[in-house]
Amino acid sequence: MRLDMADRQLIDRYQRDLPVSERPYEDMARELGLTEAEVIERLSTLQEQQVLSRVGPVFEHSQAGASLLAAVAAPDEQMDLVAARINRAPGVNHNYAREHTYNLWFVMTAPNEDTLEERLDELEHQLKLPMLRLPMVEGYHIDLGFDIDWEALP
Repeated sequence: MRLDMADRQLIDRYQRDLPVSERPYEDMARELGLTEAEVIERLSTLQEQQVLSRVGPVFEHSQAGASLLAAVAAPDEQMDLVAARINRAPGVNHNYAREHTYNLWFVMTAPNEDTLEERLDELEHQLKLPMLRLPMVEGYHIDLGFDIDWEALP
């Protein structure tokens, strides 16, 4: 797959500093000389082709409420059912399987610590499985932006 100059500019320019506005794609389009629809279509295509895995901002979660990494040990034969129940819980923003005794890991968010604990307690009660709760002790900023040498790519 060959990326044209507009695709490359989208990738290069917006690995960081995605516009925070009511119409971020319109802002991006204006800067790149495209239409809002073109930006949306290009980003969708890049995701479908697995050039991009995600389009969106990264927030400093501690400024937006409370969150916690949690894990449960789901019996193998119930993994899909347990995962589906976790996914329906309020505030779960991702859930993934791991090869470990605790085989389903998820992050739950809430407006505050009390609500977070209530949600976790309720989910643990519904699942009838012990839950490992791993609050963040120290945060680290990991910059996942990359300088791409387009000329070196096939």
